[in-house]
Amino acid sequence: MSARIVPWTSGARWLLEGWRLFRAAPLGWLALVFAYWFMMSTVSIVPVAGALAAALLVPAFSVGFMAAGRAAAAAQPLAFPLLFHGFRHGLRAQLLLGAVYCACLALVLGVTALADGGALARWIAGGEHPDDDAMHSAGLAAGLGIAAALYAPVMMMYWFAPVLAAWHGDSAPKALFVSFFAFLMNWRAFLAYGAAAAGLTTALPMLALAALALLSEGKASPPLAGLLFPLLLVLLPVLFASFYASYRDVFPPGAMTSGDESAKMAQ
Repeated sequence: MSARIVPWTSGARWLLEGWRLFRAAPLGWLALVFAYWFMMSTVSIVPVAGALAAALLVPAFSVGFMAAGRAAAAAQPLAFPLLFHGFRHGLRAQLLLGAVYCACLALVLGVTALADGGALARWIAGGEHPDDDAMHSAGLAAGLGIAAALYAPVMMMYWFAPVLAAWHGDSAPKALFVSFFAFLMNWRAFLAYGAAAAGLTTALPMLALAALALLSEGKASPPLAGLLFPLLLVLLPVLFASFYASYRDVFPPGAMTSGDESAKMAQ
């Protein structure tokens, strides 16, 4: 199996494909996203250990959403067991990927602590929200910038790694290696994807607020959280579905080796 280089315009198309896959089974997508959010939120309640456990399970659950995307593309129902697809295919590799992911996050947060005194690490790992002074401090801003820069290569390694391990039978190290370079080869498409996703997640709340203001003639001022929650319920499954679209575009069926039994299973 090998990755291919796609045009930069593919990035925006992945989002459109994600929307199409969401429309194919909206209730199924919403049920899976809500179940995932509920389980991860429940696990994360426990300080530090909960956050580590949640990070450990991220790769396996990401395969579940890939399986949901595949099912939606084939016009099949999105059943709840799909969410646990990654726990049934290559579980050892998924847990190893999760362990490495935890180590990467710990390293990223450890470096940010040099800039913000550990404020970001306590916020993410322990749920300790910074106070107003810390939120507007230069240290936390620097920590966020460092975290974004250091997390970029982690994201590149993990974009395709879980599904490569589950459906192609790759070992965890090989899956991370292939994912990193497949992402790097297609950096233009991913840059377009990131810009389109950022524009979408920014534009939709602004348009919704403007529409409400027009309908209410400026008299109603709904809480922002109450507005963002339903939007997130739609945006998250679209984004999850677009991950599958990117995988299928970069790793088309014709790019798989004939002897790859796991790849055959994925079709």
